[in-house]
Amino acid sequence: MPIEIEKKYRLTNEQRRTIEKRLRQLGLRPRPIEFEENTLYRGGKLKPNSQALRLRRVNHHAILTFKRRFPTKSAIKHQEENETGVIDADATDAILNSLGFERALVYEKRRQRWQIGKAKVVIDELPFGLFMEIEASEKEIKRVEKLLGAEKFETVHETYPALTTKLGKKRKGIIEARFS
Repeated sequence: MPIEIEKKYRLTNEQRRTIEKRLRQLGLRPRPIEFEENTLYRGGKLKPNSQALRLRRVNHHAILTFKRRFPTKSAIKHQEENETGVIDADATDAILNSLGFERALVYEKRRQRWQIGKAKVVIDELPFGLFMEIEASEKEIKRVEKLLGAEKFETVHETYPALTTKLGKKRKGIIEARFS
């Protein structure tokens, strides 16, 4: 069972510039910015607030993901994550709908990826804010956090879907957070 371990931070524009400058000082280069459309589904045997079924469209690719979050009070979250690439996102959406899953929410994101040793660092821009995630082992997250000077940054425990539920707009029964 693949386990995702990550810590999320809310960033200001100034903190973003500082982090990106620090990453470049370390000799690192980002991958090209990705545009994502994330659709989350409800229904079936999904348990609200602890399980998620997501279809992510990234540039011209798509990924179907199931996540199951493990309860924790820590800023570092642990969750089961299984995902697979899909050839046709629209056909996958139609299959999920045919199986009784309904679109519940959609959020868009611009993502920039960096690699620091064994850690993945991403800077995400969503319609409701800027965020950074560090994904690695707990020990590696703490090492990278210190290396980037992010120890005192505001941490975020909520998922992007939870934030979308709070901050998005309801359209035709689906909660959305989209760029204008």
